[in-house]
Amino acid sequence: MLIDIIAGARPNFIKIAPIIAAIEEQSKEGVDMQYRLVHTGQHYDKKMSGDFFEQLNIPAPHYNLEAGSGTQAEQTGKIMIGYEQLLLAQPCDLCIVVGDVTSTMACAIAAKKVNNIKVAHVEGGIRSGDLTMPEEINRIVTDSITDYFFTTSEVANENLRKAGVGNDKIFFVGNTMIDTLYQQMPHFIKPAFWDNYNLKDRQYIVMTLHRPNNVDNKEILKEILHEIVKASNGLPVIFPVHPRTSKMLDVIGIEGSNLLKIDPLSYLEFNYLVKNSKAVITDSGGITEEATVLGVPCMTLRDSTERPETCTIGTNELIGTDPVNIGPAFAKLFSGAWKKGSIPELWDGKTAGRIVSRIADIFGLHKL
Repeated sequence: MLIDIIAGARPNFIKIAPIIAAIEEQSKEGVDMQYRLVHTGQHYDKKMSGDFFEQLNIPAPHYNLEAGSGTQAEQTGKIMIGYEQLLLAQPCDLCIVVGDVTSTMACAIAAKKVNNIKVAHVEGGIRSGDLTMPEEINRIVTDSITDYFFTTSEVANENLRKAGVGNDKIFFVGNTMIDTLYQQMPHFIKPAFWDNYNLKDRQYIVMTLHRPNNVDNKEILKEILHEIVKASNGLPVIFPVHPRTSKMLDVIGIEGSNLLKIDPLSYLEFNYLVKNSKAVITDSGGITEEATVLGVPCMTLRDSTERPETCTIGTNELIGTDPVNIGPAFAKLFSGAWKKGSIPELWDGKTAGRIVSRIADIFGLHKL
């Protein structure tokens, strides 16, 4: 059996690493299961892509579609054309897509249109309810043509049931991103700038911003940064700057001596920062999951989330997109009133094994 594993953006690499390891383990045990790693090239910056292969022990891709940048439509089209050409030359038996990026949707569509190849969606069923997010469109479209759903929560399961998906297609397995987190935690790397900035455990804030409604308007971004600097009690605010955000910062400038702009970090460096921070403020979904498992307070600058379990169970709180909410959130943090949180069900580091075992069962694969 040949399985295509699709990856194209930073979150994908974190999620596929344990799946590849689990497939390789099954193959060693005599199960007829081979994989083909397809890198769409959606992220092509070394810090956003290349470092992940080395640090997460991901093998070199079998194919790189080299889609590169462009508008949503341009990037989707390039990925679909490249993947279609590969499938026409050598079809696979199953296409595994993960998460909710452009590569996820584009390759799912291409797979279904080429000989109705079966699609498995890892992290299927998550919804924010916000159709202004490109990721929400990707989720809905992908799930509408998916054959097998590997889910992270009961909330995702219920979303799929409401959409008419049968229970026989839904497999609650947990979260592969957390598999990687547990596997790599002993190898986290203290960033080289740690001593230069005189950082101390629990005495700094980590911030990430990249969503259009937070960073594309210079006045909004400037106000967000102003409120964070003002509310942070003088603690260093470490800000790995997403390429999207960097362009805007050049326009507005950065205020506040404790706001430390740095280049994007590797996975092992970034999660060292998160693990040892006082708190995280972000508009990313994946970081809320990692912060929850690490027990780090997390403030999310969004009005909705596709990962509600990080709020109902974990350490995350939605504080909305209005900068006026930032001060009260930090006041709650510094008063010691932030909730402790716990870890959602099946976020135990064993998700990939469950996924691969289920695939073996679905396709009737047995040890030789």
